[in-house]
Amino acid sequence: MGTHLITGAGSGIGAAVARRLAERGEELWLLARSAPRAKELAAQFPTAHVIVGDLTNPEKLSFALGQQSLPDRIDSLQHIAGVIELGAVGELPAKAWQRQLAANLVAPAELTRLLLPLVRLAKGHVVFVNSGAGLNAHANWSAYAASKHGLKALADSLRAEEHGNGVRVTSVYPGRTATPMQESTHQQEGKAYDPSRWIDPESVATAILAAVDLPRDAEINDVSVRPGR
Repeated sequence: MGTHLITGAGSGIGAAVARRLAERGEELWLLARSAPRAKELAAQFPTAHVIVGDLTNPEKLSFALGQQSLPDRIDSLQHIAGVIELGAVGELPAKAWQRQLAANLVAPAELTRLLLPLVRLAKGHVVFVNSGAGLNAHANWSAYAASKHGLKALADSLRAEEHGNGVRVTSVYPGRTATPMQESTHQQEGKAYDPSRWIDPESVATAILAAVDLPRDAEINDVSVRPGR
C-alpha cells in the first residue's frame, strides 16, 4: 500500500483518483485550500489525512506545511488542482495571468520542492495533470495555456533531474473532461454544457493510475487522453 498526496481531490479528476486509491486501501493525504474546504474533504474521504495550503499563494505554502503533520514518505505526489480564466490577450488583465500562473505552475513547483525529499525517500512518482492546452494554445486561452506549457517544462526538467534518484515523473494531458471546471469553461465561452460529450473523469483517473502502477522497470513520461465520442 502506498502513500499518495493529491491536490484537487474535491471534484472531477482529483476526486476520481482519490476514490480509486481509497477503495484500494491506500493512504491518502489531501491538500485543501482552506479550513472550511478541509472539513468538506474530510467528510468526503473519512480515511484520508487532510492538510491546508492555498495554491493561489504559493509563497505561503512553506509556512503552511511547516505548521502541519506530513507523511513519512510519498509514493505519489499528484498535482491535479487548477484554475482557468479565459480572455483575449488584448483584454486579460495582469491579475488574471498572475492567478493562473500561481495556481497552475508556481504552486506545483513549490509544492514539489517542499515535498521532494519525501518522494525521493520512497523512490516515488510525481504526476502533473496538465491539459491539451499545455501542448497547443488557442484564441482566448493564452494565460491558461501559458501556465500549462510552463507545467510541461517543469515536469520535463524535474524528470531529468530526479531520474538518478529513482523518481518517476509523468505529465497527463486530458482533453475536455466532464468536470465542474469544464462547466465553468463553457460558461466563460458562452456555450451550452453537455457532459456526455466529454471524457469521464474516471477515464482520466484510469490513465493516471496506469502510470503510477506501472512496474519499476518502466516509466510513462507523457500521456494524452482525448474524447473518444
